[in-house]
Amino acid sequence: MRIFFGTLLVCWLTAGTPGQPNDPITILQKVDANLTSRTRIMESNMIIYGRRGNRTITSKVYAEGNQKAFTEYLAPEREKGIKMLKLGNMLWIYSPETDRTLQLSGHLLRQSVMGSDLSYEDMMEDRRLTDVYSAKSIRKETLMGRSCVLLELSAKVNDVNYAKQKIWVDEERFVPLKQELFAKSGQLLKVITLSEVKKVGSRWFPHKMNYKDALKNGVGTDFVILKIQFDVPIPTGIFSKAVLRK
Repeated sequence: MRIFFGTLLVCWLTAGTPGQPNDPITILQKVDANLTSRTRIMESNMIIYGRRGNRTITSKVYAEGNQKAFTEYLAPEREKGIKMLKLGNMLWIYSPETDRTLQLSGHLLRQSVMGSDLSYEDMMEDRRLTDVYSAKSIRKETLMGRSCVLLELSAKVNDVNYAKQKIWVDEERFVPLKQELFAKSGQLLKVITLSEVKKVGSRWFPHKMNYKDALKNGVGTDFVILKIQFDVPIPTGIFSKAVLRK
């Protein structure tokens, strides 16, 4: 009887009926509800740890859905005034030092952002997880003292940066606390650790993320949110190439 019950429990966890609380897609939908929004305005610090010292880069981001985003770097002086504009899968970067605007595409998007563990592709990918991945539950685990469901995600579209993910989802708050990102070959490419989860309005949202390139040495790059607002009005004209040179 004990063996039968254990088998039944494993089947219940790994399969689930769509729409029920244990269903992996339902869990992923709740994650999307926390992490995505109609609009977003955010100020943050990106802390890059290097051999010769650390750098902290402050930026402000305006975003609308997953198709439009405008970023302006505020500090330090070396990066101040650099601006980025994302429209769909297109990305433009303006440098005040050269007074030039550069469009990035293709393999250039895989480059590191200012020496960090994030690529431009990482910054551009903001789609709902349920739009690009199918999911199955593996098991329950405890992470950071929180009860989590470990999900395995497989890409269901071709234009996603990572073919597979493992994601540890807080069972109570429905936010990821850790993500492992894989290539099609199964090679681990990146590990994201999420912490400082806070309530923002009706949603839970992590305010600190460590991005670690699994192919590099080091401790990764910290991304710390200073201020964030969801579903607020965006200044008119912010998502235009003309704003880059203002």
